[in-house]
Amino acid sequence: MSTVAPARERDTAPTPTGIRRSSRPRRHLTSLSWSSLLYVAPALAFFAVFVVYPIGISVWYSFYAYDGLTEGTPVGLDNYTAVFTDPDLRAALLHSLVLLFFYAALPVAVGLLLAGAMSRIRVYGLTLFRALLFVPQILSSVVVAVAWRNLLAEDGPVNALLRSVGLGRFTTSWLGNFDTALPSIGVVGTWVEYGLCMVLFLSGIVAIDRSTYEAARLDGAGAVREFFSITLPALRPQISIALILTVTFALRNFDLIWNTTRGGPGTSTTVPSLYVYQDAFQNRMLGRASALAIVLTVVILAVVVAVQLLLRERDGRGRGLLRRGPVRPARKVQP
Repeated sequence: MSTVAPARERDTAPTPTGIRRSSRPRRHLTSLSWSSLLYVAPALAFFAVFVVYPIGISVWYSFYAYDGLTEGTPVGLDNYTAVFTDPDLRAALLHSLVLLFFYAALPVAVGLLLAGAMSRIRVYGLTLFRALLFVPQILSSVVVAVAWRNLLAEDGPVNALLRSVGLGRFTTSWLGNFDTALPSIGVVGTWVEYGLCMVLFLSGIVAIDRSTYEAARLDGAGAVREFFSITLPALRPQISIALILTVTFALRNFDLIWNTTRGGPGTSTTVPSLYVYQDAFQNRMLGRASALAIVLTVVILAVVVAVQLLLRERDGRGRGLLRRGPVRPARKVQP
């Protein structure tokens, strides 16, 4: 005579491994997921309207010759061909690669140096010092551009300082010289970005287990060995975030260049985002501007993915150096 198992036993049938699996949590999870979607629906709608839709419209425009007023004419891939064959656009992409060194590599290096020094050297008023170093990051880009345009002017403080120390032969109009305009803008970008990197790295250093440093010092490791063997591996996630933020800022940079040189002198400081603005709002070439914007977006996404793949944690290296919460006192062994 067969017996009907109770409902609770049917829902929690044992598996071959002996672990009871219940179907109720899955139904509960499904209903919970649908209710969760209702909570995030406004954010998803906002994202779809203000991010997905404009990107879709840009992709659509990139296949047309369109001036924004008259009816567009389909041109296929001509706009993309123009992006890759126009020597001025290729030069602008090359300028962006140069700015990557100043906007991403140098700020990360300076931030690591400052964070490593602050974590090892006792500095009085460290909070105020750290806040002052972060100030460039919170300033408006227009304010930064105007300030540095005055500093780097031919009769500005930088040239006055060079003359006062006997280096007058190096004075020049830093933003008006074909050879120095792009590096000068790069230096401004380094000044803006290093504070963000420093704060990110300091937050990561705080999470490193201090006993690791003490053990390294007992083994005779110096400051440089501690930095490269303990600090740098543990800061891999923060370095990844810093590189993503700075690389994105470098490739989409517009306002800083527009307010300092407007792409000049000549085309020595032009970048793709500058051409996007000029083609879209001055030359009335929305199709080519959209194609260039799509190419720039793909380049940024490709660089971000490459950075994440290069700096992702493998085999959990670096995690073992991090603090794992409060250490519990050891239990006394009964005799």
